[in-house]
Amino acid sequence: MRKAAISLALMFALMFSGCYAGPHQLRRSVDDWDAKLYTENPWVSAVLWVVPVIPLANFVATVGDLLVTDAWTFWTKDAWDGKGTGYKHLEYLGTDGHMQNMLLGDGKWLRVEGGD
Repeated sequence: MRKAAISLALMFALMFSGCYAGPHQLRRSVDDWDAKLYTENPWVSAVLWVVPVIPLANFVATVGDLLVTDAWTFWTKDAWDGKGTGYKHLEYLGTDGHMQNMLLGDGKWLRVEGGD
């Protein structure tokens, strides 16, 4: 009985290990929505953070990604070809400028580029 429980626990751990990585389509879609909303009207974006519409949407999207999107993508595609599926963010820079990615790009801390 104990070996069966350990085997079952290991099987579930292996099955869900791929679910923590992935394109995070739902969560990143919420992030794109928030970024676009902030560039169009920062006050509305701030209110939706306080109310808390955006934090709840992030939570629901994270759970959805964990249980559906990332698990499906990992086990049906990425685990077998050894290449990850990316997520294409919205290309919306706003009229007041934009900041670059600090981790993967050449972004500088708090540096706003472009704009009016």
